[in-house]
Amino acid sequence: MTASDNLDVTRCFGTGSPIYESYHDEEWGVPIHDDRHLFELLILEGAQAGLSWETILKRRETYRAAFDNFEIEKVAKYGSDKIAALLHDEGIIRNKLKVNAAIKNANVALDIQKEFGSLDAYFWAFVPGSKPLQPDFNSMSEVPPGDTKESIATSKDLNKRGMTFVGPTITYAFMQSAGMTNDHQTTCPRHQACKDMA
Repeated sequence: MTASDNLDVTRCFGTGSPIYESYHDEEWGVPIHDDRHLFELLILEGAQAGLSWETILKRRETYRAAFDNFEIEKVAKYGSDKIAALLHDEGIIRNKLKVNAAIKNANVALDIQKEFGSLDAYFWAFVPGSKPLQPDFNSMSEVPPGDTKESIATSKDLNKRGMTFVGPTITYAFMQSAGMTNDHQTTCPRHQACKDMA
């Protein structure tokens, strides 16, 4: 199913916004195991703090260009000149704390890769059996606000390692984006499709 298919489907969210529909129909809840992609999602979820996800989706391509396609090694080496350029880039959220967090988090991500072999191995170890959680929610009102035991444990460990903008709510949104939990409601056409990917 893509956003252009059946506009009468019962989506969990996003109906009425082409970019949001596409994200819901093609990305949200799909298990991600690529380190670069996981890092991208983590940084974008942090950038979203206080904003709507749609705001970030509209800027995602600009973010990719500005942050060297989220290549962790490159982002980790950003210095003052690059930071200044990012803070003047109107295509991203020009928040100094969030920009600095992306660089700091890239350095922590490199340490995690050294310790665990990959971000994939690290993040997926926080869900039982390293498989997506399948809560089978009947409505979006059943989806927790971000304080699940998995998101709290992940957030706590990331903070302990020195990451920022990774509180439990942001971490849970990351887990949803990365397909670590299949929070599509059972009436959503994507629910079973994402379940089958587990």
